Amino acid sequence: MRIAIVAITRHGIALASKVAAALPGARLFAPEKFHAEAEVAAPGAAHCYAGKVGDQVPALFAGFDAIVAIVSLGAIVRLIAPHLKNKESDPAVVVVDEAGQFAIPVLSGHLGGANALAGHLAAALGATPVLTTASDARQTIAVDLVGRELGWQCTATHDEIVRVSAAMVNDEPVALVQEAGSKDWWTHHANGRQGPLPGNVTLFERLEDVEIDRFAAVLWIGDREMPTQLAARLAGRCVVYRPGAAA
Repeated sequence: MRIAIVAITRHGIALASKVAAALPGARLFAPEKFHAEAEVAAPGAAHCYAGKVGDQVPALFAGFDAIVAIVSLGAIVRLIAPHLKNKESDPAVVVVDEAGQFAIPVLSGHLGGANALAGHLAAALGATPVLTTASDARQTIAVDLVGRELGWQCTATHDEIVRVSAAMVNDEPVALVQEAGSKDWWTHHANGRQGPLPGNVTLFERLEDVEIDRFAAVLWIGDREMPTQLAARLAGRCVVYRPGAAA
């Protein structure tokens, strides 16, 4: 992951040294007037700029997968707002307060990895991760992340993921069918889950065993083709995961 750390005050740059230590290879961006402090915080990895921090945002969005901003939450929202495109291409953005008390994912929490990055930083800094995505706050299934850390491929449209995610977080009945892949994916899911599967989820071993009309959505972990007789009935409310060789 290409990670940029942005700090705009002397105290923020001092904290950036701890952030940089937790993120090998990250680069620090700071105002030119704090050049000496930035070099101490991130030796050989400091980039100091003249002018406004807002002028750096286009290059940061284009050149990095993630941005850790030691800047106020309100300020970073205003800075990045004009540059947002979509969750598939926007970088992960995490805000850390100058006291190092909180790590807050702001953008691309799931697909971009901001939630995971915030969790990593929180552990390194002794901070509290502030996760506001419903699936993480309630420790339920993040539909777009199932098996991701194991290399599974999610084959679903944006609309399918949105519909199935809504069913999950709203506690509607969801069928989970696992025909392939590692059985312990849940304990590693989205930075780790504890306890049993969510109460609205029913586990099945074969897709044909699901009484489809009983469920608002279906999660299918398998390697075979969708049975023809089920394709139409599951259209729009099924997300498929392919473990393949990465099972």
